[in-house]
Amino acid sequence: MRLLSITAGAADMYCGSCLRDNALATELMRRGHDVVLMPVYTPTRTDEPNVSQRTVLFGGISVYLEQNVPLFRHTPRLLDWLWDRPAVLRLAARRSIKTDPRWLGEMTVSMLEGERGHQAKEFAKLVDWLQTVPPPDIVMLPNAMLAGMAPPIKRALNRPVVCTMQGEDLFLEGLSEAHRRAALDLIRRHAASIDVFVAVSEFYARAMPAYLGVPADKVRVVPLGINPDGYAPAGARPPRPFTVGYFARVAPEKGLHLLAEAYRRLRQRGAPADARLEVAGYVSAEHRPYLAEVERRMEEWGLGGEFRYRGVLDRPQKIAFLQGLDVLSVPATYDEPKGLFLFEAMACGVPVVQPRRGAFPEVLERTGGGLLVEPDDPDALAAGIAELAADPACARALGQAGREGVLRHHHVSVMADRALEVMEDVARR
Repeated sequence: MRLLSITAGAADMYCGSCLRDNALATELMRRGHDVVLMPVYTPTRTDEPNVSQRTVLFGGISVYLEQNVPLFRHTPRLLDWLWDRPAVLRLAARRSIKTDPRWLGEMTVSMLEGERGHQAKEFAKLVDWLQTVPPPDIVMLPNAMLAGMAPPIKRALNRPVVCTMQGEDLFLEGLSEAHRRAALDLIRRHAASIDVFVAVSEFYARAMPAYLGVPADKVRVVPLGINPDGYAPAGARPPRPFTVGYFARVAPEKGLHLLAEAYRRLRQRGAPADARLEVAGYVSAEHRPYLAEVERRMEEWGLGGEFRYRGVLDRPQKIAFLQGLDVLSVPATYDEPKGLFLFEAMACGVPVVQPRRGAFPEVLERTGGGLLVEPDDPDALAAGIAELAADPACARALGQAGREGVLRHHHVSVMADRALEVMEDVARR
């Protein structure tokens, strides 16, 4: 099968969606399928070999300039080439810019307006590029925020379009009411040009049709999967403090502040007698004050010496970090549809404690790799962590079950099997 998979770069961040798209493309290519993984906005950053194209469509600098300076909506393509090169985009991506919600909303709506928006020139470039590559059997979009691409792709290729759904609601809820309404209306209009929507969890498949206003019978589920190579439980290790870990993007909606509060209550109970809280993950410029506030509170509580932020980790560093944990928790304050960090932790034999919301219940029911607690409740979270600290045998059993569950249900090969089922069905129809 020949596939064109579009993936949205996330600047200098390890992005769960990019990791998912790259892992799926890699597995399909390994099986002999002809896959072109085409980044938009910026080059993608992955912690495995990156199989995406060097070319970047809808270069982030061009998209930004066309949104904000009318002159750049008409500049010659040769001039655009100067800042659409991957090296220039990578350089620009290193500057973490605090995003203005008004500008973000306007950009979102403009991109969804497609050929009628401020980025019309970029859509023309897309159509021209499509004429230079062998026609794919199916085109895959990475999320519904790029649904504006579906109509021109459909006209240019007359091929099925499949759109993944993986986190749109969190993004849309951050926009103003007016921009959110406009964006949702445009997504609904473009749904006619999309043959199938793919949800990354059963939870999302239930929640998103009504939210986006798309037909429920167009939605299929392709559960997330990871390449477990290198992930393994830690071997024998010397005695050390009981270690609670957090591995995710550092932002309020991911709940680090709740975990810090739960850790404080855990330490107030005095069991375990010795512990620490280890944190790793990307933090944007706008969320550095949030991390600083968590660190300040830990110091204020007399726990500063037990807290450490480890920064952004590559794959070997990530695996070593996870292997050093006794339990992982990312107590998200919203209905998380993915939870890639859970599969990575469980693949290392680490049990997890998560709020009963979003995709977390189905993940833990399928894998058996941890405990569920009430959402947004530091006492409940502390109790769940304390339960594992007090019963190492139970923690080991959960960790082992989680690892076996990930290998059985969330291996990249399982994700590829299900994706191929969906695409072959779409191609037949």
